[in-house]
Amino acid sequence: MSIKKLLLSVGLVVGVAGSMQAQHAVWAAKVVAVSSQKAEGKEAFSPEKVLGEPNAQPLGQVSNEAWIPRKEGTSEFIEVRFGKSLVAKQVTVVENFNPGSVVKIELVDTRGQKHQVYENTSPGPIPEQFRSLQVTFSPGTYRTIGVLVTMNTKAVNGVNQIDAIGIADVAETMVKKEFRNENEGVKFDSAMVNLGPNVNSKYVDTHPVISPDGRVLFFARQESPQNAGGARDVQDVWYSTLANAASKTWHPAKNIGSPINTPGPNGMASISSDGNTAVLINVYNEDGTLDPKGLSTSKRTKTGWSRPEKVVIENFYNDDPENVDYFLGPSGKVLLMAVDRKDGQGEQDIFVSFRNTDGKTWSKPRNLGPTVNTKKPEFAPFLASDNKTLYFASEGHGGYGKSDIFYSKRLDDTWTNWTKPRNLGPNVNSPDFDAYYVVSAAGEDAYLVSARNGMGGSKDIFRIGLTSQFKPEVVTLVRGRVLDAATKKPVQAVIKYENLLTGEEIGVAETNPVDGSYTIVLPSGVQYGYRAEAPNYLAESDNLDVTDRQKYSEVTQDLFLVPFAVGQTIKLNNIFFAQSKYYLRENSYPELQRLIRTLKEYPTVEIKLEGHTDNQGDPNLNLKLSQDRVNEVKKYIVSKGVSGTRITTEGFGDKKPIASNDQEETRKLNRRVEFRITKK
Repeated sequence: MSIKKLLLSVGLVVGVAGSMQAQHAVWAAKVVAVSSQKAEGKEAFSPEKVLGEPNAQPLGQVSNEAWIPRKEGTSEFIEVRFGKSLVAKQVTVVENFNPGSVVKIELVDTRGQKHQVYENTSPGPIPEQFRSLQVTFSPGTYRTIGVLVTMNTKAVNGVNQIDAIGIADVAETMVKKEFRNENEGVKFDSAMVNLGPNVNSKYVDTHPVISPDGRVLFFARQESPQNAGGARDVQDVWYSTLANAASKTWHPAKNIGSPINTPGPNGMASISSDGNTAVLINVYNEDGTLDPKGLSTSKRTKTGWSRPEKVVIENFYNDDPENVDYFLGPSGKVLLMAVDRKDGQGEQDIFVSFRNTDGKTWSKPRNLGPTVNTKKPEFAPFLASDNKTLYFASEGHGGYGKSDIFYSKRLDDTWTNWTKPRNLGPNVNSPDFDAYYVVSAAGEDAYLVSARNGMGGSKDIFRIGLTSQFKPEVVTLVRGRVLDAATKKPVQAVIKYENLLTGEEIGVAETNPVDGSYTIVLPSGVQYGYRAEAPNYLAESDNLDVTDRQKYSEVTQDLFLVPFAVGQTIKLNNIFFAQSKYYLRENSYPELQRLIRTLKEYPTVEIKLEGHTDNQGDPNLNLKLSQDRVNEVKKYIVSKGVSGTRITTEGFGDKKPIASNDQEETRKLNRRVEFRITKK
């Protein structure tokens, strides 16, 4: 019998039924065979120390109360018997120090026959100092009287200790809560949940791609009769939309159709933060064939998706085109890829490429460095919405199976300086295949592919809830529509957002071509300015200060584009002054630089700067303040090379409010600087 589910480990399990231990669980009562031993009987480290309930403490340290094999070998073992037989549903092996060496667990029935329920073909060190290896499975037709545990101690350097071995005829946790020494901040809030038949099928469902708002899930389905090329089609892109946010249920999945899906192997590597650009594996040739030596993008249109176009990357090559992953970062300006290159650490490595200033091509791939990459494959990169937290799969960092999922945080803008990768632990990782881990912007739920308990025995997509330890940093999701300021009709536009202090452009997005909607994701810690840009329009920028936001939030804000015509007025929302003063603050400069670029691009255009205040204080002082402020703006623009004869100014004080002055929330809208086009 093969293992169906590796559940939880010490330090990550919640809730223990004391009655279960008394009625349904038994611990080893006798040692019948052992490969090697340091001592005998009651002496420290003897095989008899595995008998009875777990008792070796402190956890994570060598204990006299646990067995140590004397040798380092590939087939060290211990075989035990229990005081009574059970129709077992689980077995638990408590590795109280230096875990990771267990390669096989077999149940022994009342006739002496052995039944394998666990196998780990890639033993090695795991991040935890101790582990309760709990394996559950469907009960057999036999009663279990003993357990044989085989270890590869050579694969895990140093002392390897086993404290206890037990079985149970229920699937609840056997290890007592008070013994687990659990840390409430280091757990997932639930076990993995299969997304069910609306998403998963009896075919392999893999590589989930979640939209930042968590409302659309794209994935690949392999060899389904409903694929573009039928049951022989290697894989197609499918998608499902969220049916109910509270119950986290999904609508039945649909094939995304052509032109993304063809009779060949099709896969979506990632989706842009605005949901309008799909990154696809392979290059789509004119004759309908696919070239594995590259990637493509497809844009959302009013009638569906555009024909995929090749992405041009400087000096791109991959020595193993059969194994490749890509991920477009949330800013739209960073492209991660898992490829095999001569300038890597070995086999598949994770590289990063940056969007060039032309907005179309990408820079030469840069290796993320030896902290992330090893001599073995690293793949399935996912960069969270905070633009810092990287989740990826690795065969080279050690763990619970052949490939485990890790996360690391970017420390600077070199993209080669990262924190030491951390294993996500046995709730996520197992001896089975676990990879393609993605997280929505809210950071509440993660999605991944696993071979555990898949429908029809296939790989399926699972969801797991997260607590703060495994979440990326806080972000704010901004959504809205881009509208013509005069007609209020949707406009197809590009959204750009920047750090208002540095003027650095952080990211780009596009509007939905059907309804003009947009979505951007802003990491906390910065004051942002953002605006829409479209031909023949002038943009009214907006801003959002998320410097101190501690929790995920969503903001709705429509953006307006003003037709470029004489008489049109544009509000400069990102102009800031000291309180009751006319001195410009530094975070005003990006907005002013854009106005300067516009005036230089259109040398015949003339404008009038108009200043306004609220009605607080002396009206005469307000009038003077508004005039001083627009004069200061003009002074700055002229200092950057624009002729002063093209700019007139007028202060109106509190005479032209656009909102109520009764409360601060609306009163602040009256404190503004605008410019009017007087000549084109």
